Amino acid sequence: MAVYKQLPGPSNRTAGYDLGRKTMRGAQALPSLLPLLLALSSLSVVSPASGKQDQVYIVYLGGHAGVKAEEAILEDHHHALLLSVKGSEEAARASLLYSYKHTLNGFAAILSHEEATELSERSEVVSAFRSEGRWAPHTTRSWQFLGFEEGLKGPDGSDWLPSLDKSSADVIVGVLDSGIWPESRSFSDEGLGPVPARWKGACQGGESFSSSSCNRKIIGARYYLKAYEAHYSGLNTTYAFRSPRDHDGHGTHTASTVAGRTVPGVSALGGFAAGAASGGAPLARLAVYKVCWPIPGPDPNIENTCFEADMLAAMDDAVGDGVDVLSVSIGSTGAPMRFADDGIAVGALHAARRGVVVSCSGGNSGPKPATVSNLAPWMLTVGASSIDRAFDSPIKLGNGVAIMGQTVTSYQLPGNKPYPLVYAADAVVPGTPANVSNQCLPSSLSPDKVRGKIVVCLRGSGLRVEKGLEVKRAGGAAILLGNPPASGSEVPVDSHVLPGTAVSAADAKTILAYINSSSSPTAVLDPSRTVVDVRPSPVMAQFSSRGPNVLEPNILKPDITAPGLNILAAWSEASPPTKLDGDHRVVQYNIMSGTSMSCPHVSAAAVLLKAAHPDWSSAAIRSAIMTTATTNNAEGGPLMNGDGTVAGPMDYGSGHIRPRHALDPGLVYDASYEDYLLFACASAGSQLDPSVPCPARPAPPYQLNHPSVAVHGLNGSVTVRRTVTHVGSGEARYTVAVAAPAGVSVEVSPRRLRFARPGEKKAFRIKMEAKASGKGSGRVARGQFVAGSYAWSDGVHVVRSPIVVLVA
Repeated sequence: MAVYKQLPGPSNRTAGYDLGRKTMRGAQALPSLLPLLLALSSLSVVSPASGKQDQVYIVYLGGHAGVKAEEAILEDHHHALLLSVKGSEEAARASLLYSYKHTLNGFAAILSHEEATELSERSEVVSAFRSEGRWAPHTTRSWQFLGFEEGLKGPDGSDWLPSLDKSSADVIVGVLDSGIWPESRSFSDEGLGPVPARWKGACQGGESFSSSSCNRKIIGARYYLKAYEAHYSGLNTTYAFRSPRDHDGHGTHTASTVAGRTVPGVSALGGFAAGAASGGAPLARLAVYKVCWPIPGPDPNIENTCFEADMLAAMDDAVGDGVDVLSVSIGSTGAPMRFADDGIAVGALHAARRGVVVSCSGGNSGPKPATVSNLAPWMLTVGASSIDRAFDSPIKLGNGVAIMGQTVTSYQLPGNKPYPLVYAADAVVPGTPANVSNQCLPSSLSPDKVRGKIVVCLRGSGLRVEKGLEVKRAGGAAILLGNPPASGSEVPVDSHVLPGTAVSAADAKTILAYINSSSSPTAVLDPSRTVVDVRPSPVMAQFSSRGPNVLEPNILKPDITAPGLNILAAWSEASPPTKLDGDHRVVQYNIMSGTSMSCPHVSAAAVLLKAAHPDWSSAAIRSAIMTTATTNNAEGGPLMNGDGTVAGPMDYGSGHIRPRHALDPGLVYDASYEDYLLFACASAGSQLDPSVPCPARPAPPYQLNHPSVAVHGLNGSVTVRRTVTHVGSGEARYTVAVAAPAGVSVEVSPRRLRFARPGEKKAFRIKMEAKASGKGSGRVARGQFVAGSYAWSDGVHVVRSPIVVLVA
């Protein structure tokens, strides 16, 4: 059983960011993981942020009935609220950026701190919070690895679940990201029928993008930058298109991963990962919502930012347009915010209310614990893992030691001969700080010391591709990029601007030991090659953000893991493969790593589930994906982390996704909009919808009917309640099996469930009790997370749920 140490609570949002939220009197005390949030939960206003300049604020008013006729009424109400603090019609109109009215009730406007504070004190206002640029993107073979060959063909080549592939053509997936490169072959509409009649969206024209840029594949495209421009005083169109066209590549990559057409004969630069590229739902329709834009500065091509007000407007429009699934490879770069003050969480809540599945990336801040983002239970939060493909690059040191690196660099050293080898720390210019002397930062290397040599650099500060550019600038022949110890054996690859190979932490140590022991160290870089059926696989990516959920530790996050390491997908021809100004190469497909890449894999699985079960709720689809996941690798052993340790629920949530199993889960855990509102009441005392008051004593957060179980602060015993719905065929009988966490007894009652018909619901209880602390088998020290599971089975289906407990 996995054991995890208890972690300190998060820092709260910077003072002045949370101007108001409705709190519930008598709310259940929050867990000890959140002391700072608890201290602030009774405050309606916090200290103003430094500076007097007006800012973009989101004023959230809850939900509405979804009646089209109400939209004009809501907009009038938003205008009236602004008028009450602005004092004139002209000022109110000028300040309003967005009126959210399709699925939620709220608006974004330019306000002073005082104006936002005054609005936050209104009884109808749930919260008022600053819209910030603290959000950013979480940056072929993978579908075969997940069991999909040529769409939905079975292992014997026969049709599997007949007509499901065609049914997915009626499913619409919305992608919030940096836009799309519509000319890519991955977005061809050849063979697709008419756009679904229920579609209400638009194809918004702009720079280098017209209505004809959409087709029967890309059926809608919009862009949002009012909050971005309010913050940065405009857009530099040298580095971005004022349109849905993708300037960056990230949005094109994620869109093609979820729903790109099958395109034969593609590869990354240098011929790596050659084969047919396909999204997981190649016949699904795409709706693109561009919300991420370049950060002004010396390298605007490198970093994107996404403002909450723009994202919330896109999510509101997307649900109003008629999307079925939202794929959001974006997350916060700062401390977590309570749900009422989190733009993605608010948008996802109201999307879920309309049956839209929202899949979000969990972040790339691992393996450090408590780093996972997108923490609300009504969204799918996705971690990243590897597939069974590698890009081998043999290295032979001068002492005869052979090392296997990884590369997708198209350049090769000429001559297949030894080249001098130098450690970056021994080749820096005077004045380079000692703590970063080995990292090949810009302008750090001395040309006299690296010219014509293979330079060994270590990962750490700066971008990996920038290190290669620095070696090239200084005249180096090639780069060997070594992992830091925390990254272990996991090696993300890049298309460097010169010959280059990445190596594990252990191999980097071997290379440096050789350099230190030799007066004339050399190395040969042999030609590289693509290798499949690599074992073990999958392995959890070290960069994938880990739990626990610091905002609400009674909800396990991440929920699921999926392929996110070295994924090939379509790319924007406006962006070089490294995104560096000094890189002038143009590519149509590129290899990327991150939870941004794993998120669309899960989004595609949700598309297929929508096609197979159009009447299922978003919670049912999320449940099916989670309860059918596996905690084993392809060889039958436990999922491992990139550093060689055994992974657990804090790493992968429920496990690694298995889309084919998810289509027939047997049982599902369902939850409604009202269930989520009551959960929020208990979690943070937040009344997320003024029309649904919080009870005086809500049920604890762990009582939400969720597919996983997490109990924070177990002292004595607790009983968790769950309800499952039979979604199989005919009668069914299920029996439970329990793998109790170390030091915790678990009793499920009843142990057998009998269903007379599909759609029938059955409730059960899970009693957990902490054993006495101390030494010996079956005992656990206080202040540790321990993990186990329970699973219902009818002999065909296995409906598994992880259990994570922190013993107080």
